[in-house]
Amino acid sequence: MGFFDNFKEKATDLAQAGVAQSKRLAEIAKLKTSNMAEEDSIKKAYVEIGKLYYAEKGMAPDGAYAAACEKITAARAAIEANNDRIAELKAAGDGAEEPEDSDIYVVEEAVVEDVPEESAEEKEPDNQV
Repeated sequence: MGFFDNFKEKATDLAQAGVAQSKRLAEIAKLKTSNMAEEDSIKKAYVEIGKLYYAEKGMAPDGAYAAACEKITAARAAIEANNDRIAELKAAGDGAEEPEDSDIYVVEEAVVEDVPEESAEEKEPDNQV
C-alpha cells in the first residue's frame, strides 16, 4: 500500500500547489484591476487640472501650454459655429412647408457592383517571361 499512500500524498501536494497558484493569480488580477482604477483616477485628475488651468489662463497661457489652449479655443469656436448652423437649419425647417412637387425622392437602398470588363488589349497573360 506504500505506492497508493505515496500517490495520494503527491496528488494532495499537487492540489495544494494548484490552490496556492490560483490564489496568487486571483490576487494579481485584483491588484491589476485596482491599478487600472487608480490610473483612471489619475487621468480624471489630469483632466480636472487642465480644465482649471484653461479656465484661469486659457486666454493668456504660458508658453508650453499655448498650443493646447489654442486647440481648445479653436474647437470651442467650431462647436459654437456648428450649433449656430444647426439652429438656423432647425428654424428654417420649422416654418417651411414642403412643396407638393418636391425634388426629394425616396429610393430603396441597393448595392450594385459595377465592374467593367477588361478589353482584350488590357488583359495581360499571367506568366510572361
